Amino acid sequence: MASCFKLCCGRDSDRKEQKGTTWRIFSLKELHSATNNFNYDNKLGEGGFGSVYWGQLWDGSQIAVKRLKVWSNKAEMEFAVEVEILGRVRHKNLLSLRGYCAEGQERLIVYDYMPNLSLLSHLHGQHSSESLLDWSRRMKIALGSADGISYLHHHATPHIIHRDIKASNVLLDSDFQARVADFGFAKFIPDGATHVTTRVKGTLGYLAPEYAMFGKASESCDVYSFGILLLEIASGKKPIEKVNSTTKRTVTDWALPLAREKRFDEVADPKLSGKYVQEELKRVVLVALVCAQSQPEKRPTMLEVVELLKGESKEKLSTLENDELFKVDSPLQEDSSEFISEEKDPKEAKQVAASGGEVTDVS
Repeated sequence: MASCFKLCCGRDSDRKEQKGTTWRIFSLKELHSATNNFNYDNKLGEGGFGSVYWGQLWDGSQIAVKRLKVWSNKAEMEFAVEVEILGRVRHKNLLSLRGYCAEGQERLIVYDYMPNLSLLSHLHGQHSSESLLDWSRRMKIALGSADGISYLHHHATPHIIHRDIKASNVLLDSDFQARVADFGFAKFIPDGATHVTTRVKGTLGYLAPEYAMFGKASESCDVYSFGILLLEIASGKKPIEKVNSTTKRTVTDWALPLAREKRFDEVADPKLSGKYVQEELKRVVLVALVCAQSQPEKRPTMLEVVELLKGESKEKLSTLENDELFKVDSPLQEDSSEFISEEKDPKEAKQVAASGGEVTDVS
């Protein structure tokens, strides 16, 4: 595994010079000082990978530091992948890499600090009661996220699939500009390849059925996840919600019948208090549902998603509205992704789905 780390991160000075980037290697001492020895009061969040801390460098600039919880081969791989990918890409809607630290068994990644934290914190977390996400900000976040993912799929070389698009991985800067973050699960797609078969990683409620069932990861899987994210932005609902003590419902199962009956106002987040642009809301909901349909070949590309969200082509919007998915007599699509538990391999995932396995994580 050390060789993997060297392969991905070893030629730092060369890559910085070739790519003209501004990231660097931090010392552990420097990051201890910046975060007040990783003080609990500096903690911004925690996940399966470890914790993220706020810090301030000697020059006064603010940073976020992801500290891997425990050293392991798996953690080392995710660390190396994220540093490799972030070192390659530069886009205004992707979180920028400031640098990293690899000393002993410590693995830390340093980013720009995002003052408005994550989209999740505003939809479902500590900032949700403040109602800071008016409709214009939601549209800005939707378009910015789409632009960032589109860059990964269509402009990065080689193309990159994120594999974990969700609200907690969309960070917001001081102007509520979206920055797609967390590339630990990302994969490069070789030229000419339609997909890669891999272990299933990601978050329940956002997983495309073909990926959850068979481990087939492609750009289309990110499109599916983005569709769920769009519905979340528009409605304020989580990807999977409990209807009662024994039943769970996906956000697509809830929204699709409303869209078919053109009851778009009922999809809107109540926190918006009716203050939104009706045509934009309709557009977002239709695009979201087309992205999150179960057949991958029917989903749009992210380039098409960006174009549709901007609403510049009336002809394409008309085609979208008349899609067979939105015909009242069309059968509701089946979605197996809610039955898949996190980080199953394809064989395990298929068994869980077939047996009606329990949802374990929709964070």
